[in-house]
Amino acid sequence: MEHNVYGRSLTPDEIAAGAHRDFVGGLWDEVGTLQFEFMRATGLQPAHRLLDMGCGALRGGLHFIRYLDAGHYCGMDINASLLDAGRCELVAAGLADKEPQLLDDSNFAAHRFGQQFDAAIAVSVFSHLPLNHIVRCLTEVGRVLAPGASFYASFFAAPASAWLEPLRHSPGEIVTRYDADPFHYGLAEMEWAAGLAGMRVRLVGDWSHPRSQQMLAFSLR
Repeated sequence: MEHNVYGRSLTPDEIAAGAHRDFVGGLWDEVGTLQFEFMRATGLQPAHRLLDMGCGALRGGLHFIRYLDAGHYCGMDINASLLDAGRCELVAAGLADKEPQLLDDSNFAAHRFGQQFDAAIAVSVFSHLPLNHIVRCLTEVGRVLAPGASFYASFFAAPASAWLEPLRHSPGEIVTRYDADPFHYGLAEMEWAAGLAGMRVRLVGDWSHPRSQQMLAFSLR
């Protein structure tokens, strides 16, 4: 089961023991590599600046930081203890000199990084957010996207005929709901949220996520 991004803080002892890898949903190597390869396939280059929204303990971030030019990775998460775990992962991987910027923020305030981004990603974030928080996230990310940039976000998709009912996603046996974490949404709702944020969205669809999350691509109008 994936864990709520609003969950408790991890203790230093738990971080030292590697508990953060399970806390963010496990599949550490698989999902970390998956998101990196996905972004490379979309055209991510070492010279690009990347925003990783809901970066957690850097499951994907380690791959991005290794690949990108120094200082070109920015990660944001609501859970400061996960960022602390990510810093430990950076040291263990010998990547601290790549100068990633990590900020904890509960309002998705990406403008705090003081730069524009050539690409942005949020993996397993929308699956834990109510719709009004998604609108806020899109609005804030839209403020920092460079012209022509895309914001890729994964989500649990629901068919229009069953969006009010609990849905079971396989493999993984994750059960999602419209009004409880983990959440599912229909494409129409994502289009509505994008419109409120001054963005447009297209469904990328399947990207081989092991728990059947689909991918969306948001861009400025």
